[in-house]
Amino acid sequence: MLSDEAKRKRAIRIIKILEQATRSMVEPAAVTIVKKYGRNPYLVLISCLLSLRAKDTASLPVSIELFKHAKTPQEMVQLHQARIEKIIYSVGYYRNKAKQIKEVSKELIERFDGIVPNTYADLISIKGVGPKTANLVMAEGFGEPALIVDIHVHRISNRLGLIKTKTPEETQIALETILPPTYWTLYSRLMVVWGQNVCVSISPFCSKCPLFDDCKRVGVTRSR
Repeated sequence: MLSDEAKRKRAIRIIKILEQATRSMVEPAAVTIVKKYGRNPYLVLISCLLSLRAKDTASLPVSIELFKHAKTPQEMVQLHQARIEKIIYSVGYYRNKAKQIKEVSKELIERFDGIVPNTYADLISIKGVGPKTANLVMAEGFGEPALIVDIHVHRISNRLGLIKTKTPEETQIALETILPPTYWTLYSRLMVVWGQNVCVSISPFCSKCPLFDDCKRVGVTRSR
């Protein structure tokens, strides 16, 4: 069994390889939002809520369209829910998401004077904001080190054999033990991009993966 130090070195080596391998791939939606609007925690938060159970290719254009109508909690609560539903119609669960966006915006106004809080504890206390969303806002909205553990990060980290966990919560704890904080956000971004393009859920493209010789392929029964 590898020591924590050996695991750390292996994880950093994987990061360096994927930095090169993903250069021509589309960045995660949250990164695009920050590049387009600046480091705006509210827009990162709303775009993340829209992306839940949806692909970035579907949620990103919807987020950009919504932000043409409202960019602050105060502006968002002024939009009728039916109006938000119409704007975000093309993304999955649009009715629930429109309701959630209104409720989160209202809670931000009532509890935090319309300002997105800059601590994980406060973010997670907002109804509808889970660990993934809270960490994404910390990382991309505030520029703080955070591990954003979505299905890609959880799946690939276990496939690689870096960790052995059953839930995203366990994955976050395990990765925080292995990786120095300076790598947390970058690791999360790289795993998302890799999971969307190469290490997909069913039949990953192992034949063109630069990590092939360093991957345990845990749970992989079929690949391309």
